[in-house]
Amino acid sequence: MNKEETACGFCAVIGAPNAGKSTLVNQLTGSKVSIVTHKVQTTRARIRAIFVEGNAQVVLVDTPGIFAPRRKLDEAMVESAWAGAGEADAVILLVDAASGVSEDAKRILGGIAKFKQAPILALNKIDLAERPKLLETAAAFNEAAQFSSTFMISALNGSGTADLRRHIAKLMPNGPWLYPGDQSADIQLRFLASEITREKLFLRLHDELPYQSTVETEAWEERKDGSVKIDQVIYVTRDSHKKIAIGAGGKTIREIGEKARRELEQMLERKVHLFLFVKVRENWQNDPERLRLMGL
Repeated sequence: MNKEETACGFCAVIGAPNAGKSTLVNQLTGSKVSIVTHKVQTTRARIRAIFVEGNAQVVLVDTPGIFAPRRKLDEAMVESAWAGAGEADAVILLVDAASGVSEDAKRILGGIAKFKQAPILALNKIDLAERPKLLETAAAFNEAAQFSSTFMISALNGSGTADLRRHIAKLMPNGPWLYPGDQSADIQLRFLASEITREKLFLRLHDELPYQSTVETEAWEERKDGSVKIDQVIYVTRDSHKKIAIGAGGKTIREIGEKARRELEQMLERKVHLFLFVKVRENWQNDPERLRLMGL
């Protein structure tokens, strides 16, 4: 590629739940475009993040974790992940190095043979595994499937990610950039605001409740003083879940709202008036229209 030529393409990041895909996407772009929690299956819809390396613009597709689905929501998430990979110019299979070849990993290995090109293998969380374990895991994956290259990284602290970033850029086809050079994500603000609140919900609540809930931004009002008023609804499936989300005297919902508001103000660089409401919508995970609105 000469100095005048530009390259642009898509790179999908796939893997089992909690492999660190969203953390890697945030690390590669240098900004927070995907929510990250310690719980599995946090990412639900495909999210596009963007970085520039040299003359190449790379559009990263952060996909939901691939796992054995049980509900329509699960099926839609897994289908979204495979679709994101199938359409990409490059694919990264991100693996938790400490977990080895898990059942979820075996399921993914069975699917990547259909890709038009061999994916990149990235062993993540190398700081949590001994070197013999890393080498053993790398060998096991390369024996099970064909990979174009193997990287050992820590998405959390950035170790090895600069080399991975440069390698991805070299795989992009020649062509004009799709986005302005300073844009880091292709996400509607209303959706991103909902995702930020959903992240705080995941971090604050426990057990199954986060998986039984979703957040929608219902109103976005620009005010004359430069601030913004945002109304969001947290949908849960049962009255008992509504009580948990609200908390005694409204304590839980206030804590979630305060943390979400602070992050939204940092992101938008202005004052945010955030109002959260909790409503019961039974069986929303199996509602095709609801899944469509979520980008699935």
